[in-house]
Amino acid sequence: MQEIKQIEAQQVNQVSLKEIILKLQEWWKYLLSKWLVIVIAGIAGAGLGVTYGFLEHKEYVAELTFLLEDSKSGGPLAAYAGLASQFGIDLGGMSSSGVFEGDNVLEFLKSRLMIEKTLLSPVKSGGQKTLADLYIETYEFDKKWENKPKLNKLHFPVGLARAKFTLLQDSILNVLQERVVKKNLLIEKPDKKLSFISVECTSLNEDFSKSFTERLVKEATDFYVSTKIKRSQVNVDKLQVTADSLEILLNRKTYSVAAAKDVNQNPARQVATVESEVGARDKMVLQTIYGEVIKNLEISKMTMAQETPVVQIVDSPILPLEVKRLGKLKGLIIGGFLGGFFTVLWLAMKRIYEQIML
Repeated sequence: MQEIKQIEAQQVNQVSLKEIILKLQEWWKYLLSKWLVIVIAGIAGAGLGVTYGFLEHKEYVAELTFLLEDSKSGGPLAAYAGLASQFGIDLGGMSSSGVFEGDNVLEFLKSRLMIEKTLLSPVKSGGQKTLADLYIETYEFDKKWENKPKLNKLHFPVGLARAKFTLLQDSILNVLQERVVKKNLLIEKPDKKLSFISVECTSLNEDFSKSFTERLVKEATDFYVSTKIKRSQVNVDKLQVTADSLEILLNRKTYSVAAAKDVNQNPARQVATVESEVGARDKMVLQTIYGEVIKNLEISKMTMAQETPVVQIVDSPILPLEVKRLGKLKGLIIGGFLGGFFTVLWLAMKRIYEQIML
C-alpha cells in the first residue's frame, strides 16, 4: 500500500514538472512572437534614457571626513577636583557631555540649529551673500517667485540678527533647511567600528557644496566646544578675578609692611613693632590664599584644556569637485532595460487577463 502511494506521488510530481516546462515553453513562444514590440519598446526606452542623461543637470559632490577626539572624564585631574570640592571649589568640566558621543553627532549635524546657522553664514569670508541666498539662486526659486510680491525680493542679509527676521523669512528658512537635509545632505559613519564621520553635500552649485560642507562642520564644532567648556570657562574666569584681587591686596600689604618698618626704627618701643607684625601676618595669610587660588586656577585651566575636544579634518573637499550624473551610456543601458522589462510585464499581464476572460 505504501509503495502504491509513493508511485502516485512520483507521478504527480512528474506531471507537475511537465506542466511547468510546457507552460514555460508556451510563454517563451508567446514572448518570442512579440519580439518586435519588445525591441521597439527597448529602443524607445534607451532613447529616453540617453535624452535624460543629456539633459540632466550636473550635481557636485563635496565630502569632508573628520575625526573627533573627545577627552574623557576622570584621570589624574579627578583627584584634584575631589580635593578642591572639599573647600567648596568646583573646577567644572569633569563630567563628559554626550552630544558628540556615539551616533549623537550624526543627528546633531543635521539639527535645525546647525543647518540654519550654516545657511545664514557668508559664502566666503567677508562676503556679502549668504549660503541661503546662493541656494535660492542655484535652484532658481527667485525666478519662480518673480510674480509673488512678498517673495520676489526676499533674501537673507549677512549679519542680520535672527531675532529680526520676519515671519516670511522664518518660514522660507525652515523650508530651505528641511530641503537641504532631505535632498542635499548625507551624514554617516563609513565604518561603524571607527570614529570617522563623513559629511557629504550634493547640489547643483559647486561653490555651495564646498562652502556648506566646510561651514557646517565648523559651526557644529565651534558650538559644541563653546557649550562643553562653558562651565569650565566660568570657573576659570571667577578664579582669575579672585587671583587678580588677591594679588592687588598682597602688593598693597607688602608696601604697607615695608612702610611700617621704615617708620618704627626705635627698638626700645616694642609697641611700635605691633603694626609691622600684624601686617606681616596678614601678608602671610594673603600669600597662602593667593597660592591656593593660583593652584586651583591652573588646575581649572588644565581641566578646560582637557575637556576641549579636538577636531581633526582628515579629508576636505578640493576643487574641482566630483561630478555626479547619470551619463549617456548609463541612460542608454538603464532606459533600454526598463523599456523592455515593462513591455514584457505588460504583455504577460495582458495574456493572463485574456486567458481569465475566456
